[in-house]
Amino acid sequence: MSIETTPDIIWQPGQRYLDQSRVLRLMRHHGIERYETFYARSIDDPEWFWETVVKEELELEWFRPYERVLDTSRGPAWPQWFTGGRFNYVANAVDRHAEGARGTHMAVTWEGEEGAVRGLTYRELQYEVNRLAAGLRELGIQKGDRVGIFMPMVLETVVATLACSKIGAIYIPTFSGYGSEAVALRLRDAEAKLLITADAFYRRGRKIEMKATADRAAELAPSIERVLVCTRVAGEMPWTEGRDVHWSELVERQAGDLATEQTEADDPFMIIYTSGTTGRPKGTFHIHTGFPIKAAQDMAHCFDVHDSDTLFWLTDLGWMMGPWAIMGTLMLGATLFLYDGTPDYPEPDRIWRMVDRHRLSVLGISPTVIRALMPHGEQWPHNHDLSSLRVLGGSGEPWNPGPWIWYFQQIGNSTCPIINYSGGTETSGGILGCNTILPLRPTSFSTPVPGMAADVFDERGESVRGVVGELVVRKPWVGMTHGFWQDAERYEATYWSRFPGTWTHGDWALVDRDGFWYILGRSDDTLKVAGKRVGPAEVESAAVSHPAVQEAAAIGVPHEVKGETVTLFVILGREHVPSEALREEIRQEVGRHLGKALLPQEVRFCTDFPRTRNAKILRRVIRARYLNQDDLGDLSSLENPSALEAIAAST
Repeated sequence: MSIETTPDIIWQPGQRYLDQSRVLRLMRHHGIERYETFYARSIDDPEWFWETVVKEELELEWFRPYERVLDTSRGPAWPQWFTGGRFNYVANAVDRHAEGARGTHMAVTWEGEEGAVRGLTYRELQYEVNRLAAGLRELGIQKGDRVGIFMPMVLETVVATLACSKIGAIYIPTFSGYGSEAVALRLRDAEAKLLITADAFYRRGRKIEMKATADRAAELAPSIERVLVCTRVAGEMPWTEGRDVHWSELVERQAGDLATEQTEADDPFMIIYTSGTTGRPKGTFHIHTGFPIKAAQDMAHCFDVHDSDTLFWLTDLGWMMGPWAIMGTLMLGATLFLYDGTPDYPEPDRIWRMVDRHRLSVLGISPTVIRALMPHGEQWPHNHDLSSLRVLGGSGEPWNPGPWIWYFQQIGNSTCPIINYSGGTETSGGILGCNTILPLRPTSFSTPVPGMAADVFDERGESVRGVVGELVVRKPWVGMTHGFWQDAERYEATYWSRFPGTWTHGDWALVDRDGFWYILGRSDDTLKVAGKRVGPAEVESAAVSHPAVQEAAAIGVPHEVKGETVTLFVILGREHVPSEALREEIRQEVGRHLGKALLPQEVRFCTDFPRTRNAKILRRVIRARYLNQDDLGDLSSLENPSALEAIAAST
């Protein structure tokens, strides 16, 4: 396999990675020598590719074989996959491992912020899933019923998702930090019958009451009939007799064997909400032969996950990476590691300590978390043995070069590849990614994910290279949402109206002359200064190259002459203090990188940015707050409402 190098390639796959690569093994099995040829065939012949994935790569088991891989008779927005087949992903993620040679292999390991550790083998996981699934039926939950899951990342959360899917119910994963109205909005929209929650959880040593939030949400969602409560932190909690049910008491009444529902290939199993710029959140719903297969395929082809790996992605169930980590890891027979806590508590080495203690091999962290941990110093990761790490991952926000290099050198010892990964809730995983057989360039993507016909379009809908354009996908893929819950028109308008027959994702992207891809931010965040379009990530990367800047967020502000000017919000490192001289230095640093035409009109010092739980900066909210707009858009995904005042108080 030939690899063409460029001067700024920072990582090349050694023999260790080539020898064990799943994607390279699959290529060789089909007599394909070059990765580029393999990728091209994956999008030119999708029926061959996805049948190869389910039969050879994942070796999935079916209750009834499918008749046809793909039917696009309804158009590209509404494909039907594996028509005629019966398939339940729980049979493949749990049952076949529990009843086979991997029954005693660890399926899930959990660590709580307070230091508690628990785990379940595949056989134990199956037993717990079966008992809860039987309990759900006792509570009247049937196939097609919707169930809200509002829980921290604990073992029972995994059991709850799998138990719902085992009986054909549809679960709604919900961010554990939401307030009651945000939870209720999702429950009402999906008309959920049951809410599964926990009593409380710990954050930075404090007990966070969860049940009270769940109670208020249940009151605001008339469809909720019962609330199932798992004990995470023993103690007093509010209780509503006749409605609330103790998890432990329910499952103790159930047997540990239960047949898995033989769901149809296109039966939905999950509605996961993604926030929009305006209006209510969008309920993307996913089917058994969609999200789980895409998650497992991405893990296999991008992250090279094997059944010997232990994967940890710092996430919450309410972010798509939560269900993604659960489904993908278990479908591949590997071990999933969960952490219920903050990444720097009680000290900044918490993640590195867990890597050492649990011998984690695949680690996923957002760029924002890395930026927050870097200022604490290199001694924290260096105090621990990180040699078990084989693959690093990053997602959620575009990378800046400094944090990417720090992650690569200090955590990966300059030997582990960073798999940059970008897609979304609606796509069930990645559109763009990297893998362990292609060279890496900092902050970039080596390739579209196999099976994803990604492209960059200009305003006329023509494919472009070397300039910024809209990220699109030209063909359907396994895992694309089957619309928005009870809102097909909004789904078509959101993704299929800009370029007919083509999925428009809403990101600005660029492919350079060497074939590396870059995400430059959301297209609705894009700045257009004096006719020149620039992604906020470009401005922010230039700003954080100044040693005083820890983090930056760029927005466009209306200007009578230029159309827009750049206003830059910056969070300084702890040893730096705001000053007029520093403000000008940061302005000039941006100009040095991007040219004087893109000098920020204003640089404002700030203490925090509004973010989602998965650490995405909500630039549209920064802009709306800064401009004193009455409508801030959908704020249900906002983790830190106090940041709105930080923007208002910026200087």
